[in-house]
Amino acid sequence: MAEEIMTEEEIRKELTADERNQSYTERGIFPVFQVSPDAKILIIGQAPGRKVEQSGIPFADQSGDTLIRWMGIDRDTFYSSHIAIMPMDFYYPGKGKSGDLPPRKFIAQEYHPKILRLMPDVRLTILIGKYAMDYYLRDRKKKNLTETVAAYQEYLPEYFPIVHPSPLNFRWQAKNPWFAEQVVPQLQKIVHEILPEERE
Repeated sequence: MAEEIMTEEEIRKELTADERNQSYTERGIFPVFQVSPDAKILIIGQAPGRKVEQSGIPFADQSGDTLIRWMGIDRDTFYSSHIAIMPMDFYYPGKGKSGDLPPRKFIAQEYHPKILRLMPDVRLTILIGKYAMDYYLRDRKKKNLTETVAAYQEYLPEYFPIVHPSPLNFRWQAKNPWFAEQVVPQLQKIVHEILPEERE
């Protein structure tokens, strides 16, 4: 028997009631993701940062500005029903000794399948950063993030792995100019093929 499809509202209610998210709910912090039954492109990133946690708007920060530019679309398209955003954790996991803590594993394991059922028309999933690649590419990924991103064509048409657009990754981008020169134009081409009417 097929599992019953939950509505977005039901999923959000379940998340806020989940005792593992209790500390967030008690502070009035709600899960950050963007879902639509019309979504053609799905973005899976790491987790909201502190700024996004406060606004409740996914990628409403410098990383989002860069990602929108890499995709070759405008802000209205990015926040339209054509684009879904489903991070590996829907809450800011907090600070660790060297940067933000990793996303909590149960979010992807338990909640991603429920959200994916709401989006039957997704044609491309953009995997941002190591955690998304590890989870969705599993043993298909290369020995490190750089090699996985360089081999992006192997994962098409389903997945497109990219480095995180965080300003903190400027050293990686400077060291790997091929990403901006070769990979970003291909990402834009595919996005425009999927959303031809949405081009700037």
